[in-house]
Formats: sequence, structure tokens, C-alpha cells
Amino acid sequence: MPLVNSRELLRDAQIHGYAVGAFNVENMEMMQAVVAAAEAESAPLMLQTTPSTLRYASTTVFSAMAQAIAGKTKIPVAIHLDHGDSFELCRQAAWDGYTSVMIDGSKLPLEENIALVHRVVQMAGDVPQQPAVEAELGRLGGKEDSLEVKPGEDIYTDPGEAARFVEETGIDSLAVAIGTAHGFYKGKPKLDFERLAQLRDAVPIPLVLHGSSGVPDEDVQRAISLGVCKVNFATELRVAYTEATRQTLSGDPALYDPKKFGGPGREAVTKLVRHRIAICGAGKRV
Repeated sequence: MPLVNSRELLRDAQIHGYAVGAFNVENMEMMQAVVAAAEAESAPLMLQTTPSTLRYASTTVFSAMAQAIAGKTKIPVAIHLDHGDSFELCRQAAWDGYTSVMIDGSKLPLEENIALVHRVVQMAGDVPQQPAVEAELGRLGGKEDSLEVKPGEDIYTDPGEAARFVEETGIDSLAVAIGTAHGFYKGKPKLDFERLAQLRDAVPIPLVLHGSSGVPDEDVQRAISLGVCKVNFATELRVAYTEATRQTLSGDPALYDPKKFGGPGREAVTKLVRHRIAICGAGKRV
């Protein structure tokens, strides 16, 4: 089917108490792997690309791949710009066919963040497919791509500010900072579930959990029960793909056919994503 707007997916998740898995992809093989997992689980799906991935290949390329792959499946698939770092990139992704964009102004003062996000929301309304808009309030620790927040610089999302932020920007979903972090954890993350419950009560829109790679399954599920409707996974997919590919090549140094060493990486990602979809409660939703 054609690519769908993530607004529809997250609204259904919010109504029925599950979360849509949102998976970062770096190439065609990873995109195929994630879609194969969602097909096997009969689950809605969001494919995501970051700014650094789009410097490797463009929004045009990833949008075209997503449209081609989604066109051959019966599950609903959205393609999302993750951590868009400028108005210009969000606009480019939207006009290149992305059905969802995130503008990340979390490093800005509140007033400037609101102004930037509102501008993106207005832009999205002028694009034919009217992509959904996600934004972040608060700052997650850790490092992902070129995004790095050092220890002590992370800021948890304030429920009062969140209510104002959502009302004044008109966003469709809100990424919240409650103790998760990008990249790998050195210890078990401690999520602030009380804050999450307050955020759920403060804003009417779906909440998004970033930095979910390495978060215990039971914590992800508890977060979903408290209003999280979209769960992002990135680092662990890269690791699964790379380790399987590396193992295949080290086992056969004479192998030079990308189709043969790309296959095991694809299979590893599919296996991982199927598990994550089950944890999100998104299986058998379509």
C-alpha cells in the first residue's frame, strides 16, 4: 500500500494502548529487514532516517526506497525524519515524500524551540501529504550520530512546559525526556515513570520514547501503559546488522558478493525487530 501518515498510526496506538515501533534504517537491506519483520507480525511500522544517514544518501533516495518497498506490502508503513536538525531539512524531507518529520529544537531556549517547531508545523500543512510533526522538549543524554548530550546536560521534560509547548506549536506527537539516553547504557537506565504519568495527564497527544535500545522490556511496556505510543530503536539495529555482516565476512574471507554477506545482516535485524514489535504490543494490529 502507499506510505501512510504517522498521525493515523499513533492515533490508533493511543486509542488501543500499544506503541508503534519506529526503527532507524541505514540502507536498503535494513529497510527490507524491518518491513519483513512487520509483515511477519502484522504490525504497523515507522521507518526512520537521521540527518547523518541522509548525508550518506538523500531524502529523495530513502523516500523512493520506502515507497517502493511499502508499495508491495499490505501493512501500513510511514517514513519519518528522526531528529531533524533544521527547518530546511524538515522541508526537504516533507517535499520529497516523507509522511512524518521531527524537528529537534531541544537545545534551544523554550521560546525559540516553540517558534521553530511552530514554523515546521505550518510548513507541513502546506505539503500535499501534510506530514505529521514530532518535536522534543527536554534533552536526552548520550550520543547518536552527530547529536551528543554530555553527562549533566540532560534535562527532563517538565509537564507544565509540555502543556504549553503542545498547545502553542500544534505538534502531533511529543518526544519526552524521562531518563532514557541515546546509544548504549553503561548501567540499567532509571526511568521516571511518575513524571511520565504527569506528562500523559498534561498533554492530549501521543508521547514518544527515544533512546530505547538497551531499556529492559518490562520498562518499555510500563512506559507504553503510561501513554507512550511510539518507541524508537536505532543503536541495537546497527549493532545487529554489523555484527552479523562482520561474522559472515570473517568466516569466509574470500566472499566478495554483497548479496551474500548482506543477507545475514538483514536476517539479524528482522529477528530483533520482530521481538521489539512484540514488546510494543503492535503485533496483529493490521
